[in-house]
Amino acid sequence: MMRRNSFRLPRHPASVGLARRRVRDHLSDWGHSPGEPALDDAVLLVSELATNVVRHGPLQEREFEVAVTALADGSCLIEVSDEGRVQPRLRVVGEYAEAGRGLHLVERVAAAWGVWGRGRHGKTVWALV
Repeated sequence: MMRRNSFRLPRHPASVGLARRRVRDHLSDWGHSPGEPALDDAVLLVSELATNVVRHGPLQEREFEVAVTALADGSCLIEVSDEGRVQPRLRVVGEYAEAGRGLHLVERVAAAWGVWGRGRHGKTVWALV
């Protein structure tokens, strides 16, 4: 059985915390226990991906979309979509840099991740836990 929930949030820093809470709530409602490593990983991934949209998304964009899908095999797909066409990429980050490590964290935590183009509607960055 597959379960999916998606929601739109304003492109605002406060939305990152709201995205974390909503994903945690949906996965908990679907039977995942608090403190479960996969649940914590999914929440961390949505936090990083939503932060990227808030920080680097198109300035004229007012909202972005978050989707969480619990797949039949027990894995979880996190998707964050925006209207931007620029694909995120791993950056070289200095030892003392205060930013720029988000996608490195995604790469380390996710079983897989990538970007789906949506034509003139932007892109979806996804991560699988």
